[in-house]
Amino acid sequence: MWMYLGLLAALFLGLHNLCKKHAVQGNEVYPVLFGTVFSGFVFIAAFYVLALIDPEAALNKGFHFQNIPWQTHGFIFIKSAIMASSWVLAYQALKHLPITIVTPIRSAGPFFTFIGAIVIYKESPNMFQWMGFFLIIFSVMLYSRIGKKEGINFKRNKWIFAIIAATFLGASSGLYDKFLIQSLELNPQTLQFWFCLYTLLILSIILGFTWFPYAAKRQAFKFRWSIVGVGVLLQAADYFYFKALQDPEALIMLLSAIKRSQIIIAVVIGGLIFKEKNKRKKLVPLMGIMTGVFLILYS
Repeated sequence: MWMYLGLLAALFLGLHNLCKKHAVQGNEVYPVLFGTVFSGFVFIAAFYVLALIDPEAALNKGFHFQNIPWQTHGFIFIKSAIMASSWVLAYQALKHLPITIVTPIRSAGPFFTFIGAIVIYKESPNMFQWMGFFLIIFSVMLYSRIGKKEGINFKRNKWIFAIIAATFLGASSGLYDKFLIQSLELNPQTLQFWFCLYTLLILSIILGFTWFPYAAKRQAFKFRWSIVGVGVLLQAADYFYFKALQDPEALIMLLSAIKRSQIIIAVVIGGLIFKEKNKRKKLVPLMGIMTGVFLILYS
């Protein structure tokens, strides 16, 4: 069941990426990021308020928010700091790079998660999973060659380094999620609520220095409904992902790979919507990544 929950998370993540690309195009990145997190927080906070008003009804509907100690709040704050850094880098890169380049690089996340799962959680991949792992990395390298034809030099473009750093931080957060869900026994709703709240606090400080003091930047911001879509879709994806992690048999290395199937939506549908170049050539490494995911998932 945890594998199917992972596929549901991938579906919502793919739709989330399309909305995110629309939200940041020609827009101020930091307020867009703040707006998406705020929208997601309002979405999950509605269930939190329901649980406060009528705990029994909320519990019957599957919404239970735990009372957690301050130490656990500290662990959640660490996750918020990691993901806030990852999102700031990723949103900046997405604004300056094609979605058909950004999403495949993000798909290299299983590389970092795979290594972390082996070292930290002692998860043991078999031969086919290793084959899938290296196929994903090789396919991402092929994307770099295609990117050069679009005037993107992977060695000199700072946004490429930004998206690689964002990918590493995102993978680190994924490994950390297993600790939060399984070791600290947090349920999805509790983790989502406090994570969003602390992330908003961190982003408020960033905006206080980089956006609020500048009138030109404030005027350049354009509100789009896709900003709300990003926040809600991300909460839906995280819910199914955290539910999958609650299963003691769930392997973080496989869940991370399963989530990469979101790339189909981003490359195929996103490439058509945003009319990006070299869509056919990108299908070759796309198939490589999907084959790698298949080998890991069904080995």
